[in-house]
Amino acid sequence: MLDAPDTSDSGTTATHPGSPTGRAAPPMWLVVAVACAGQFLVVLDVSVVNVALPSMRTDLGLSASGLQWVVNAYSIAFAGFMLLGGRAGDVFGRKRVFVTGVLLFTLASLGGGLAQEGWQLLVARLVQGLGAAVLAPSTLTLLTSAVPEGAARARAVATWTAVGAGGGAAGGLVGGVLTDGLSWRWVLLINVPVGAVVAAAAVRWIRETAVTRDRRLDVPGAVLVTAAAAVLAYGIVQTEATGWTSAATLVPLAAGLLLLALFLLAQHRSKEPLMPLRVLAVRSVAAANAAMFVCGAGMVSMWYFMTLYAQNVLGYTPLGAGLALIPSSVSVLVGAKTAPRLMRWAGAKSVAVLGTLVAAAGFAWQSTMGPHGAYVTSIMLPGILMMLGAGLSGTPLASLATSGADPGDAGLVSGLVNTSRTLGGALGLAVLSTVAASRSAGASDPAALSAGYAAAFGWGAGILVVAAALTACWLRGERAGRTAGAK
Repeated sequence: MLDAPDTSDSGTTATHPGSPTGRAAPPMWLVVAVACAGQFLVVLDVSVVNVALPSMRTDLGLSASGLQWVVNAYSIAFAGFMLLGGRAGDVFGRKRVFVTGVLLFTLASLGGGLAQEGWQLLVARLVQGLGAAVLAPSTLTLLTSAVPEGAARARAVATWTAVGAGGGAAGGLVGGVLTDGLSWRWVLLINVPVGAVVAAAAVRWIRETAVTRDRRLDVPGAVLVTAAAAVLAYGIVQTEATGWTSAATLVPLAAGLLLLALFLLAQHRSKEPLMPLRVLAVRSVAAANAAMFVCGAGMVSMWYFMTLYAQNVLGYTPLGAGLALIPSSVSVLVGAKTAPRLMRWAGAKSVAVLGTLVAAAGFAWQSTMGPHGAYVTSIMLPGILMMLGAGLSGTPLASLATSGADPGDAGLVSGLVNTSRTLGGALGLAVLSTVAASRSAGASDPAALSAGYAAAFGWGAGILVVAAALTACWLRGERAGRTAGAK
């Protein structure tokens, strides 16, 4: 995902670095299954907590801002350390890093499931995100190292992609079943037995890849960019209570910008930076990442607000909310599958703009919701539009980002796209949550809550229109789009 797989051991089946000579290689399907299981864990936990949020708030006494940090703590740590996790696999071996990530993720899930105070849950989610960042980059590279190039690898990568998409789509339903049938704690505790099985299977069946110990890890860079995102998000949240001109808001905002500047300076001076700034000198890379950041700021919060609207305003149970969002989950898969075909016909740039505008239309429709909304017109249809647009726009933006980069930077650029979207989503959630809270003015009746959520969706629509304009004006013309779409 983040680093190109080691071609020196791709498809080998006899001996591997770090394994006993002559030991028979495990069946490829076992390696694929273990790697996909790790990917499923990571993606599932991005969305599985959403339907459990109201129950978490009631049980642990979380504030509205504390509730959004249950989501953001995971996202910020995941995005901030993802590139570091990819580099760690090169330095220490991807099997070793994969197992470490699974164990860290599993232990954090146990801590979160047993949390008795809100801060304990937030710390657990932060560590979960760190574990996911260590684990996720190794899933694809382990798979491609074990499966020879050709049709078999294509099928394996397709399986990995489908599992990732399925994990995100299944999150709402799995979270609803566990929260309704057991308690919110089981959306985290379920990771413990699954994680233990995945770690044991990885130790038993996955072979270690070659390592490059002459490379070093840019830990300061990862810490700086993660801290910058967290402090900026905190400053944005403070505006809800103190406004934009108070010291409580301006100080963390200034500190976040300072940390971001220090990160860029550190990357410029580092011999082996976490994010080589040279890749951003390529217009398509810079533009696509900027567009992905803005798209993430608008789109990612959709699941958060839809879940709260369904439960807090319309009175759905957690399971009911999970079931209500299944059409939206399916539509993002449809969009992602349809995008490559449209790209061959219209070009990647046009499809990216189209998808973003479709999502903006869905957000605008959702902003008309009220306290007595009907399921079809207040959840299902606008949700389908929002996620169809998300699926249509994501693939061409990723394609455009990698099409202009040096082949040796393909893995890095792919990782940057994921990081940009996730960090954008975290900061966007902070902004839109502040908008919702300001509109509801502290009231908790259905009318006030729905007005707040509607305002958030209205702002989300505006953000996505900006993203579409950015994509149309900054990315290269249709010829480049067609080339990217054909790759």
